[in-house]
Amino acid sequence: MNKLHQSQLGKKTTGSTNYSPRLLFPLPRIDKRKLLGIDTALPFQGVDIWHAYEVSWLNEKGKPQIALAEFTIPCDSPNLIESKSFKLYLNSFNLSTFSSATEVSNTITNDLNKVIGKPIKVKLILPNAFKNLKLQNIPGKNIDHYDVKIDTYQPDSDLLITHEEKVTETLVSNLLKSNCPMTDQPDWGSIQVHYTGNKIDAKNLLKYIISFRQYNEFHEQCVERIFVDIMQRCSPAELSVFACYTRRGGLDINPFRANFTTSPPAVRTAFQ
Repeated sequence: MNKLHQSQLGKKTTGSTNYSPRLLFPLPRIDKRKLLGIDTALPFQGVDIWHAYEVSWLNEKGKPQIALAEFTIPCDSPNLIESKSFKLYLNSFNLSTFSSATEVSNTITNDLNKVIGKPIKVKLILPNAFKNLKLQNIPGKNIDHYDVKIDTYQPDSDLLITHEEKVTETLVSNLLKSNCPMTDQPDWGSIQVHYTGNKIDAKNLLKYIISFRQYNEFHEQCVERIFVDIMQRCSPAELSVFACYTRRGGLDINPFRANFTTSPPAVRTAFQ
């Protein structure tokens, strides 16, 4: 079983100049989920959506080709991919020859399916389609205007409280920040919480989101902790949690977890 300390994260590395699927480093999801009380059956469904902004390869004449890429990984896959290994893997395409974008897409799909342990979706966006990309805000009511006082910077689920009023609402914040568990580098994000149930106190939800500010964990695991904490403290009938993290190293990661839908919002924010 792969352990995080065995990966290239936080270590000096030399990129490969030849296509190399061996660079991909899978991490089992189960280890961190057990810490949340999740052993077998998942209390949610969802996906991790990755965007890559530095995808390039050579055509058969040696001319560089470029693209953006979107990867959709089901959250019930046995493994996730350590992000630095993913970047190194994508960089290994830079001096490798492929006959077409379709061959590149198929190659990436096959490689990721093997290490993640479940079929994923790969979408390459070629330059002639760049004009169709639009920046958006995550849909919902932004709660960042609340003038809250807080000095807690580790996740504190006790901050979450509810009122008796029954509502369906979508709350959004751009103040999510956590840190990489290996390098301690900051991970900045925007987050959407959609739910049906007793009204969640928005000021305290903002405090709870801010409490992740010094928390060291991967994006996917932060979102799963938020989902589990809200379910345990607020007991909504329906809940989805969606985070759009700012890109780092040419990649951004956007985990989505829900107990009633499998479709996250199709957005790309100004921070990405």
